[in-house]
Amino acid sequence: MKIGVVGTGYVGLTTALLFAELGHDVVAIDIDKDKVDKINRGICPIYEPGADEILKKHASKNLRATTNYEIEDRDLIFICVGTPSRKDGSMETKYLEEAARQIGRRLKRGSVTVVKSTVLPGTTEELVISILERESMMKRGEFGVAMNPEFLREGLAIYDTFHPDRIVIGELDKRSGDILEKLYKPLNAPILRTSIKVAEMIKYASNAFLAMKISFANEIAILCEKLGIDIYDVTKGVGMDHRISPHFLNAGAGFGGSCFPKDVKALIYLAKKLGYEPRLLTGTLEINEYMPKHIVELAERELGSLKGVKIAILGLAFKPETDDIRETRALPMVKELLKRGAQVIGYDPKAMENFKRLVPEIEYAKSVEEAVSNADVVIIQADWKEFKNIDFDSFENLKLVVDGRRTVRPKKVRYVAVGRGD
Repeated sequence: MKIGVVGTGYVGLTTALLFAELGHDVVAIDIDKDKVDKINRGICPIYEPGADEILKKHASKNLRATTNYEIEDRDLIFICVGTPSRKDGSMETKYLEEAARQIGRRLKRGSVTVVKSTVLPGTTEELVISILERESMMKRGEFGVAMNPEFLREGLAIYDTFHPDRIVIGELDKRSGDILEKLYKPLNAPILRTSIKVAEMIKYASNAFLAMKISFANEIAILCEKLGIDIYDVTKGVGMDHRISPHFLNAGAGFGGSCFPKDVKALIYLAKKLGYEPRLLTGTLEINEYMPKHIVELAERELGSLKGVKIAILGLAFKPETDDIRETRALPMVKELLKRGAQVIGYDPKAMENFKRLVPEIEYAKSVEEAVSNADVVIIQADWKEFKNIDFDSFENLKLVVDGRRTVRPKKVRYVAVGRGD
Protein backbone atom coordinates (compact mmCIF):
# COMPACT_ATOMS: atom_id res chain seq x y z
CA MET A 1 0.00 0.00 0.00
CA LYS A 2 0.96 3.63 -0.39
CA ILE A 3 0.97 5.20 3.07
CA GLY A 4 1.45 8.76 4.31
CA VAL A 5 2.39 9.59 7.91
CA VAL A 6 1.96 13.17 9.12
CA GLY A 7 4.26 13.97 12.06
CA THR A 8 7.58 12.29 12.83
CA GLY A 9 7.72 12.29 16.61
CA TYR A 10 7.81 9.06 18.63
CA VAL A 11 4.45 7.89 17.29
CA GLY A 12 4.80 9.05 13.70
CA LEU A 13 8.34 7.84 13.15
CA THR A 14 7.79 4.41 14.67
CA THR A 15 4.57 4.05 12.66
CA ALA A 16 6.43 4.95 9.46
CA LEU A 17 9.21 2.49 10.30
CA LEU A 18 6.72 -0.30 10.96
CA PHE A 19 4.97 0.07 7.61
CA ALA A 20 8.26 0.41 5.74
CA GLU A 21 9.52 -2.78 7.38
CA LEU A 22 6.28 -4.51 6.35
CA GLY A 23 7.08 -3.62 2.74
CA HIS A 24 4.80 -0.65 2.12
CA ASP A 25 5.68 2.58 0.29
CA VAL A 26 5.81 5.24 3.03
CA VAL A 27 6.15 9.01 2.87
CA ALA A 28 6.66 10.83 6.20
CA ILE A 29 5.62 14.48 6.43
CA ASP A 30 6.91 17.02 8.92
CA ILE A 31 7.26 20.82 8.99
CA ASP A 32 10.71 20.49 10.60
CA LYS A 33 13.21 20.53 7.70
CA ASP A 34 16.07 19.36 9.92
CA LYS A 35 14.08 16.28 10.95
CA VAL A 36 13.17 15.56 7.33
CA ASP A 37 16.79 15.84 6.18
CA LYS A 38 17.98 13.51 8.94
CA ILE A 39 15.35 10.88 8.14
CA ASN A 40 16.28 10.92 4.45
CA ARG A 41 19.95 10.46 5.41
CA GLY A 42 19.06 7.54 7.67
CA ILE A 43 19.73 9.46 10.88
CA CYS A 44 17.10 9.06 13.58
CA PRO A 45 15.94 12.52 14.83
CA ILE A 46 14.89 11.12 18.22
CA TYR A 47 16.59 8.77 20.65
CA GLU A 48 14.66 5.53 20.61
CA PRO A 49 16.45 2.17 20.92
CA GLY A 50 16.20 0.10 17.74
CA ALA A 51 14.96 2.91 15.49
CA ASP A 52 18.35 3.70 13.91
CA GLU A 53 18.83 0.27 12.38
CA ILE A 54 15.38 0.12 10.77
CA LEU A 55 15.64 3.70 9.49
CA LYS A 56 19.03 3.07 7.84
CA LYS A 57 17.56 0.02 6.13
CA HIS A 58 14.63 1.89 4.54
CA ALA A 59 15.63 5.59 4.29
CA SER A 60 15.31 7.00 0.76
CA LYS A 61 14.09 3.59 -0.44
CA ASN A 62 10.56 2.71 0.56
CA LEU A 63 10.61 5.39 3.29
CA ARG A 64 11.21 9.01 2.47
CA ALA A 65 10.48 12.23 4.30
CA THR A 66 9.29 15.59 3.02
CA THR A 67 8.04 18.95 4.27
CA ASN A 68 5.33 18.92 1.60
CA TYR A 69 1.99 17.15 1.85
CA GLU A 70 2.67 14.67 -0.96
CA ILE A 71 -0.34 12.49 -0.23
CA GLU A 72 -2.41 12.73 -3.43
CA ASP A 73 -1.62 9.09 -4.34
CA ARG A 74 -1.74 7.65 -0.81
CA ASP A 75 -4.21 4.89 0.09
CA LEU A 76 -3.84 5.57 3.84
CA ILE A 77 -2.82 8.78 5.61
CA PHE A 78 -1.99 8.56 9.33
CA ILE A 79 -2.23 11.73 11.43
CA CYS A 80 0.40 11.49 14.20
CA VAL A 81 0.78 15.12 15.30
CA GLY A 82 0.98 16.30 18.89
CA THR A 83 -2.04 17.31 20.95
CA PRO A 84 -0.38 19.01 23.96
CA SER A 85 -2.19 20.36 27.01
CA ARG A 86 -3.47 23.87 27.25
CA LYS A 87 -3.33 25.66 30.62
CA ASP A 88 -6.86 24.53 31.48
CA GLY A 89 -6.01 20.90 30.73
CA SER A 90 -7.88 20.86 27.44
CA MET A 91 -6.31 19.49 24.29
CA GLU A 92 -4.51 21.79 21.84
CA THR A 93 -5.91 20.97 18.40
CA LYS A 94 -4.14 23.46 16.11
CA TYR A 95 -1.66 20.90 14.75
CA LEU A 96 -4.44 18.38 14.21
CA GLU A 97 -6.60 20.96 12.44
CA GLU A 98 -3.77 22.02 10.15
CA ALA A 99 -2.99 18.41 9.25
CA ALA A 100 -6.68 17.77 8.46
CA ARG A 101 -6.84 20.92 6.31
CA GLN A 102 -3.75 19.98 4.30
CA ILE A 103 -4.92 16.40 3.85
CA GLY A 104 -8.43 17.47 2.88
CA ARG A 105 -7.14 19.70 0.07
CA ARG A 106 -5.31 16.73 -1.48
CA LEU A 107 -7.58 13.86 -0.51
CA LYS A 108 -7.99 11.04 -3.01
CA ARG A 109 -11.47 9.58 -3.35
CA GLY A 110 -11.56 6.25 -1.53
CA SER A 111 -8.45 6.88 0.59
CA VAL A 112 -8.60 6.41 4.37
CA THR A 113 -7.46 9.06 6.86
CA VAL A 114 -6.43 7.50 10.17
CA VAL A 115 -6.18 9.59 13.34
CA LYS A 116 -3.42 8.15 15.52
CA SER A 117 -2.94 11.30 17.60
CA THR A 118 -4.46 11.14 21.07
CA VAL A 119 -7.73 13.05 20.88
CA LEU A 120 -10.70 13.43 23.21
CA PRO A 121 -13.83 11.41 22.37
CA GLY A 122 -15.78 13.14 19.62
CA THR A 123 -12.80 14.97 18.11
CA THR A 124 -12.35 12.78 15.03
CA GLU A 125 -16.02 12.93 14.03
CA GLU A 126 -16.79 16.51 15.06
CA LEU A 127 -13.52 18.20 14.06
CA VAL A 128 -11.36 16.11 11.74
CA ILE A 129 -14.10 14.72 9.50
CA SER A 130 -15.77 18.15 9.26
CA ILE A 131 -12.50 19.70 8.07
CA LEU A 132 -11.88 16.87 5.59
CA GLU A 133 -15.37 17.32 4.12
CA ARG A 134 -15.03 21.08 3.85
CA GLU A 135 -11.57 21.06 2.29
CA SER A 136 -12.08 18.09 -0.05
CA MET A 137 -15.65 19.04 -1.03
CA MET A 138 -16.53 15.37 -0.56
CA LYS A 139 -18.81 13.68 1.92
CA ARG A 140 -17.87 10.99 4.44
CA GLY A 141 -18.30 7.71 2.63
CA GLU A 142 -16.54 9.09 -0.44
CA PHE A 143 -13.43 8.86 1.71
CA GLY A 144 -12.76 6.64 4.72
CA VAL A 145 -11.83 7.60 8.28
CA ALA A 146 -10.62 5.58 11.25
CA MET A 147 -9.25 6.19 14.73
CA ASN A 148 -6.28 3.96 15.62
CA PRO A 149 -4.79 4.85 19.03
CA GLU A 150 -1.20 3.96 19.93
CA PHE A 151 -0.11 2.36 23.19
CA LEU A 152 3.65 2.91 23.03
CA ARG A 153 6.15 3.18 25.86
CA GLU A 154 8.97 5.61 25.13
CA GLY A 155 12.24 3.73 25.28
CA LEU A 156 10.37 0.63 24.11
CA ALA A 157 8.42 2.23 21.27
CA ILE A 158 9.97 0.09 18.54
CA TYR A 159 9.27 -3.12 20.45
CA ASP A 160 5.71 -2.05 21.24
CA THR A 161 5.09 -1.03 17.63
CA PHE A 162 6.19 -4.40 16.27
CA HIS A 163 4.75 -6.47 19.16
CA PRO A 164 1.49 -4.76 20.20
CA ASP A 165 -0.69 -6.41 22.82
CA ARG A 166 -3.75 -5.21 20.89
CA ILE A 167 -4.75 -3.16 17.86
CA VAL A 168 -7.77 -0.90 18.36
CA ILE A 169 -9.58 0.23 15.22
CA GLY A 170 -12.34 2.79 15.56
CA GLU A 171 -14.02 2.83 12.17
CA LEU A 172 -16.32 5.28 10.43
CA ASP A 173 -17.31 2.56 7.98
CA LYS A 174 -16.64 -1.17 7.50
CA ARG A 175 -14.38 -0.65 4.50
CA SER A 176 -12.01 1.58 6.50
CA GLY A 177 -11.85 -1.01 9.27
CA ASP A 178 -11.22 -3.81 6.79
CA ILE A 179 -8.29 -1.96 5.20
CA LEU A 180 -6.67 -1.30 8.58
CA GLU A 181 -7.23 -4.86 9.76
CA LYS A 182 -5.52 -6.17 6.61
CA LEU A 183 -2.64 -3.72 7.15
CA TYR A 184 -2.01 -4.94 10.72
CA LYS A 185 -2.64 -8.65 10.08
CA PRO A 186 1.09 -9.55 9.78
CA LEU A 187 1.62 -8.49 13.43
CA ASN A 188 -0.60 -11.34 14.68
CA ALA A 189 -2.03 -9.16 17.46
CA PRO A 190 -5.61 -9.23 18.80
CA ILE A 191 -7.69 -6.67 16.90
CA LEU A 192 -10.64 -4.82 18.43
CA ARG A 193 -12.92 -3.04 15.98
CA THR A 194 -15.27 -0.51 17.46
CA SER A 195 -16.73 2.95 16.93
CA ILE A 196 -14.47 5.97 16.59
CA LYS A 197 -15.56 7.53 19.88
CA VAL A 198 -14.99 4.30 21.82
CA ALA A 199 -11.49 3.97 20.34
CA GLU A 200 -10.69 7.53 21.41
CA MET A 201 -11.87 6.79 24.95
CA ILE A 202 -9.94 3.49 25.17
CA LYS A 203 -6.69 5.43 24.78
CA TYR A 204 -7.50 7.91 27.55
CA ALA A 205 -8.93 5.29 29.90
CA SER A 206 -5.84 3.08 29.45
CA ASN A 207 -3.38 5.86 30.25
CA ALA A 208 -5.44 7.20 33.15
CA PHE A 209 -5.64 3.74 34.70
CA LEU A 210 -1.88 3.18 34.46
CA ALA A 211 -1.21 6.63 35.94
CA MET A 212 -3.66 5.84 38.74
CA LYS A 213 -1.80 2.59 39.55
CA ILE A 214 1.45 4.55 39.95
CA SER A 215 -0.15 7.19 42.18
CA PHE A 216 -1.92 4.50 44.20
CA ALA A 217 1.42 2.75 44.82
CA ASN A 218 2.97 6.08 45.84
CA GLU A 219 0.22 6.89 48.32
CA ILE A 220 0.51 3.44 49.91
CA ALA A 221 4.31 3.93 49.91
CA ILE A 222 4.02 7.00 52.13
CA LEU A 223 1.88 4.99 54.57
CA CYS A 224 4.48 2.19 54.50
CA GLU A 225 7.21 4.67 55.47
CA LYS A 226 5.21 5.68 58.52
CA LEU A 227 4.51 2.04 59.41
CA GLY A 228 8.15 0.98 59.11
CA ILE A 229 7.56 -1.49 56.28
CA ASP A 230 8.62 -1.67 52.62
CA ILE A 231 6.15 -0.82 49.86
CA TYR A 232 7.94 -3.19 47.47
CA ASP A 233 7.18 -6.10 49.79
CA VAL A 234 3.56 -4.99 49.79
CA THR A 235 3.21 -4.51 46.02
CA LYS A 236 4.91 -7.83 45.39
CA GLY A 237 2.02 -9.52 47.15
CA VAL A 238 -0.60 -7.20 45.64
CA GLY A 239 0.76 -7.69 42.12
CA MET A 240 0.49 -11.46 42.35
CA ASP A 241 -3.28 -11.05 42.10
CA HIS A 242 -4.04 -11.69 38.40
CA ARG A 243 -6.75 -9.05 38.54
CA ILE A 244 -4.17 -6.38 39.41
CA SER A 245 -0.76 -7.52 38.02
CA PRO A 246 2.58 -6.05 39.11
CA HIS A 247 2.96 -3.74 36.10
CA PHE A 248 2.98 0.02 36.86
CA LEU A 249 2.67 -0.72 40.57
CA ASN A 250 6.16 0.53 41.46
CA ALA A 251 6.37 3.39 43.94
CA GLY A 252 8.86 6.18 43.28
CA ALA A 253 9.25 9.68 41.93
CA GLY A 254 6.02 9.57 39.95
CA PHE A 255 5.07 9.56 36.27
CA GLY A 256 5.94 12.00 33.51
CA GLY A 257 6.29 12.00 29.75
CA SER A 258 4.11 13.11 26.89
CA CYS A 259 1.06 10.96 27.68
CA PHE A 260 0.06 10.24 31.27
CA PRO A 261 -0.04 13.79 32.71
CA LYS A 262 -1.54 15.26 29.55
CA ASP A 263 -4.18 12.59 29.15
CA VAL A 264 -5.29 12.64 32.79
CA LYS A 265 -5.59 16.44 32.62
CA ALA A 266 -7.64 16.16 29.43
CA LEU A 267 -10.02 13.65 31.01
CA ILE A 268 -10.44 15.92 34.04
CA TYR A 269 -11.24 18.80 31.68
CA LEU A 270 -13.75 16.67 29.78
CA ALA A 271 -15.42 15.43 32.96
CA LYS A 272 -15.86 18.94 34.33
CA LYS A 273 -17.19 20.12 30.98
CA LEU A 274 -19.79 17.33 31.24
CA GLY A 275 -20.70 18.47 34.76
CA TYR A 276 -18.89 15.79 36.76
CA GLU A 277 -16.13 16.23 39.36
CA PRO A 278 -13.58 13.42 38.67
CA ARG A 279 -12.22 12.86 42.18
CA LEU A 280 -10.07 9.82 41.41
CA LEU A 281 -8.42 11.44 38.39
CA THR A 282 -7.80 14.66 40.32
CA GLY A 283 -6.25 12.71 43.18
CA THR A 284 -4.01 10.82 40.75
CA LEU A 285 -2.47 14.09 39.59
CA GLU A 286 -2.25 15.58 43.09
CA ILE A 287 -0.25 12.61 44.40
CA ASN A 288 2.01 12.72 41.36
CA GLU A 289 2.71 16.41 41.86
CA TYR A 290 3.61 15.77 45.51
CA MET A 291 6.15 12.96 44.96
CA PRO A 292 9.17 15.09 43.84
CA LYS A 293 8.71 17.25 46.94
CA HIS A 294 8.42 14.11 49.07
CA ILE A 295 11.77 12.84 47.77
CA VAL A 296 13.39 16.16 48.67
CA GLU A 297 11.78 15.89 52.12
CA LEU A 298 13.31 12.43 52.54
CA ALA A 299 16.77 13.96 52.01
CA GLU A 300 16.00 16.84 54.37
CA ARG A 301 14.73 14.43 57.03
CA GLU A 302 18.09 12.63 56.98
CA LEU A 303 20.37 15.68 56.86
CA GLY A 304 18.39 18.43 58.50
CA SER A 305 18.92 21.52 56.37
CA LEU A 306 19.77 21.21 52.66
CA LYS A 307 21.20 24.72 52.47
CA GLY A 308 24.59 24.60 50.77
CA VAL A 309 24.40 20.80 50.35
CA LYS A 310 25.66 19.53 46.97
CA ILE A 311 23.02 17.23 45.52
CA ALA A 312 23.41 15.24 42.29
CA ILE A 313 20.21 14.40 40.41
CA LEU A 314 20.84 11.26 38.35
CA GLY A 315 18.37 10.95 35.51
CA LEU A 316 16.85 14.09 33.98
CA ALA A 317 14.61 12.43 31.39
CA PHE A 318 11.18 11.35 32.59
CA LYS A 319 12.32 7.72 32.31
CA PRO A 320 15.37 5.75 31.10
CA GLU A 321 16.10 4.97 27.43
CA THR A 322 14.77 8.30 26.18
CA ASP A 323 15.88 11.92 25.89
CA ASP A 324 12.33 13.16 26.48
CA ILE A 325 12.04 15.60 29.38
CA ARG A 326 8.33 16.36 29.03
CA GLU A 327 6.76 16.38 32.53
CA THR A 328 9.93 14.85 33.99
CA ARG A 329 9.84 14.63 37.77
CA ALA A 330 13.41 15.95 37.78
CA LEU A 331 12.18 19.47 37.01
CA PRO A 332 9.99 20.05 40.12
CA MET A 333 12.61 18.16 42.13
CA VAL A 334 15.38 20.55 41.06
CA LYS A 335 13.16 23.59 41.68
CA GLU A 336 12.36 22.35 45.19
CA LEU A 337 16.04 21.74 45.96
CA LEU A 338 17.03 25.21 44.75
CA LYS A 339 14.21 26.69 46.84
CA ARG A 340 15.73 25.03 49.91
CA GLY A 341 19.20 26.36 49.16
CA ALA A 342 20.86 23.23 47.79
CA GLN A 343 23.54 23.24 45.10
CA VAL A 344 22.36 20.97 42.29
CA ILE A 345 24.41 18.90 39.86
CA GLY A 346 22.53 17.22 37.00
CA TYR A 347 23.44 14.20 34.92
CA ASP A 348 21.62 12.10 32.33
CA PRO A 349 23.05 9.85 29.58
CA LYS A 350 20.79 11.32 26.85
CA ALA A 351 18.58 14.16 28.11
CA MET A 352 21.16 16.62 29.46
CA GLU A 353 21.05 19.15 26.60
CA ASN A 354 17.25 19.16 26.56
CA PHE A 355 17.11 19.71 30.32
CA LYS A 356 19.83 22.37 30.21
CA ARG A 357 17.61 24.52 27.99
CA LEU A 358 14.96 24.48 30.74
CA VAL A 359 17.30 24.87 33.71
CA PRO A 360 20.60 26.49 32.71
CA GLU A 361 21.39 27.71 36.22
CA ILE A 362 22.49 24.39 37.75
CA GLU A 363 25.78 22.56 37.27
CA TYR A 364 25.98 19.64 34.82
CA ALA A 365 28.38 16.71 35.00
CA LYS A 366 29.91 14.94 32.01
CA SER A 367 29.56 11.51 33.58
CA VAL A 368 27.76 9.80 36.43
CA GLU A 369 31.09 9.36 38.20
CA GLU A 370 31.81 13.08 37.98
CA ALA A 371 28.35 13.90 39.34
CA VAL A 372 28.67 11.56 42.32
CA SER A 373 32.27 12.50 43.14
CA ASN A 374 31.25 16.15 43.56
CA ALA A 375 28.09 15.52 45.58
CA ASP A 376 27.17 15.13 49.24
CA VAL A 377 23.84 13.55 48.29
CA VAL A 378 22.66 11.57 45.26
CA ILE A 379 19.01 11.45 44.22
CA ILE A 380 18.18 8.83 41.58
CA GLN A 381 15.26 10.16 39.56
CA ALA A 382 15.36 7.84 36.51
CA ASP A 383 16.71 4.30 36.68
CA TRP A 384 19.20 4.17 33.81
CA LYS A 385 21.10 0.87 33.70
CA GLU A 386 24.49 2.56 34.07
CA PHE A 387 23.49 3.85 37.53
CA LYS A 388 23.16 0.27 38.77
CA ASN A 389 26.83 -0.36 38.05
CA ILE A 390 28.14 2.49 40.21
CA ASP A 391 29.79 1.56 43.52
CA PHE A 392 28.39 4.38 45.64
CA ASP A 393 30.26 3.08 48.70
CA SER A 394 33.57 3.97 47.02
CA PHE A 395 32.87 7.74 47.12
CA GLU A 396 34.18 9.05 50.45
CA ASN A 397 32.39 12.38 50.12
CA LEU A 398 28.94 10.81 49.70
CA LYS A 399 26.68 11.06 52.75
CA LEU A 400 23.33 9.88 51.42
CA VAL A 401 21.62 8.14 48.49
CA VAL A 402 17.92 8.87 47.98
CA ASP A 403 16.54 6.33 45.55
CA GLY A 404 13.43 7.40 43.69
CA ARG A 405 13.33 4.26 41.54
CA ARG A 406 14.78 1.40 43.64
CA THR A 407 17.82 1.27 41.39
CA VAL A 408 20.68 0.55 43.83
CA ARG A 409 21.36 -0.60 47.37
CA PRO A 410 24.71 0.62 48.79
CA LYS A 411 26.04 -1.23 51.82
CA LYS A 412 27.82 1.58 53.66
CA VAL A 413 26.39 4.90 52.49
CA ARG A 414 23.19 5.98 54.20
CA TYR A 415 20.28 4.98 51.96
CA VAL A 416 16.62 5.95 51.83
CA ALA A 417 13.97 5.22 49.23
CA VAL A 418 10.33 5.98 48.61
CA GLY A 419 8.23 3.55 50.58
CA ARG A 420 11.03 2.12 52.74
CA GLY A 421 10.03 2.33 56.36
CA ASP A 422 13.38 1.36 57.90
